[in-house]
Amino acid sequence: MSTFVDFQNVWLAYNDELMAKGQFAVEDISLKIREGEFIAIVGPSGCGKSTFMKLTTGLKMPSKGHILIDGKHVSGPLKITGMAFQAPSLLPWRTVVSNVMLPLEIVEPYRSNFKAKRKEYEAKARALLQSVGLGGYEDKFPWQLSGGMQQRASICRALVHEPKMLLLDEPFGALDAFTREELWCALRDLQAVQKFNVILVTHDLREAVFLADTVYVMSRSPGRIVAQREIELPRPRDLEVTYAPEFTAIVHELRGHIGALRKPTNLAAPSSTTDIAQ
Repeated sequence: MSTFVDFQNVWLAYNDELMAKGQFAVEDISLKIREGEFIAIVGPSGCGKSTFMKLTTGLKMPSKGHILIDGKHVSGPLKITGMAFQAPSLLPWRTVVSNVMLPLEIVEPYRSNFKAKRKEYEAKARALLQSVGLGGYEDKFPWQLSGGMQQRASICRALVHEPKMLLLDEPFGALDAFTREELWCALRDLQAVQKFNVILVTHDLREAVFLADTVYVMSRSPGRIVAQREIELPRPRDLEVTYAPEFTAIVHELRGHIGALRKPTNLAAPSSTTDIAQ
């Protein structure tokens, strides 16, 4: 399977002054992501996970090193990505289906054809909403939806223009546990059908292990990749797997990496596993 994302010894300092001082946000990141692969990035707060996302989208250029995506050097913001964040950020004056259609109004080649193909694009958006359980809610407004429903709509908006890569920055962090697991399954099913690449930034180790093909652990700032774990649990994965001993063993292994990273500045043992896992 061909390489889709290729980081080659990437370093990033946020400005020339910091670079002159040798103060980098991330340093010496090298990794290859296969076409269609789902990866998760985990690590302590402030480790550079969001910086990694900015580099991957072309919103930030590396200070040193090279990034190739889909065989091309990244030299600016990419049009082949979709993004969803912890806050759904749906426009309150637009209906759900109208929110989902927004990328089709602004991203080429859809933008040029939007007026002529509006009905076709709307049917596409409605079908996507139905696929994540939002059938019947397409013409509601965001304030009429629960938080989980809004996040489903946000993910649909990120995917409606058929990007080759979906970037997710803590997309389920504000949701309750049951809603979060429902959305894990919705994302699992969408990715299984459409085969887009996914980069998920999360603090939830269970989420990372359930969804990803590979999990990367980043160190505290300056962020480095300190561990790479292939998740060899068979697909499709059902939520029942999260109770299996082999699943729990992987979560504990990743927690051990993060726990080791936290020790130098946190001499006291954590009072529970929650503050590491979540």
